[in-house]
Amino acid sequence: MLFDITRGELADIFGEDRLAVLPATAFPPAAADTEGARLLQTVGVPTGTLRPREPDEDSGRLPLVQDVVDVEDFEDASKDAGQWPVIGWLLNAHLALDPGSGKVYAFDADEETVRELHTDVSSLVQVTLRLQRLLDEFTFSGDDGDEEAGFERLEGEVERIRQETSSVDPLPFQDDETVWSVVGEEIAAGRRFRGDSPGARSLYG
Repeated sequence: MLFDITRGELADIFGEDRLAVLPATAFPPAAADTEGARLLQTVGVPTGTLRPREPDEDSGRLPLVQDVVDVEDFEDASKDAGQWPVIGWLLNAHLALDPGSGKVYAFDADEETVRELHTDVSSLVQVTLRLQRLLDEFTFSGDDGDEEAGFERLEGEVERIRQETSSVDPLPFQDDETVWSVVGEEIAAGRRFRGDSPGARSLYG
């Protein structure tokens, strides 16, 4: 794993009720015992910006890529991509885990594109953790005259997360087109704060 993340660390920041974990039975047998799947089973991922996929009520399994998109429409998709479990939804993309490589891929059905988004699941959890924590904790001064300075500070925080992540895993912010890059731009513009967060209260009253 690229990043060392523990369940206790996430729970201290977000609380247990904001963490989503997936049971081993939700994964196809070939994927259940992979490092990435085990991380999602034991550590989990913060909810909010990232929407973890819920297992099917009847089967208890995660959908596979072939269940949510027409894999043949994705020219760059691996030949076995249809069998990968879908673990989440981010912006406008289905996130799928490749059990063989451990990478997380983003499938955009509207654009019919597939991209490597994370080198491993720990990178997914790390980026989600850092951006979600920024959304939960960032606050503007509340002084109208300082709002511009506040946005500069917010943009700087997003850029710091981008640079520090990219020094370990270049995939999440590889260019301006990745879903995380778009999310980062939206956060920097003040568009992703929840109504009960300090940032939203100081922006919107």
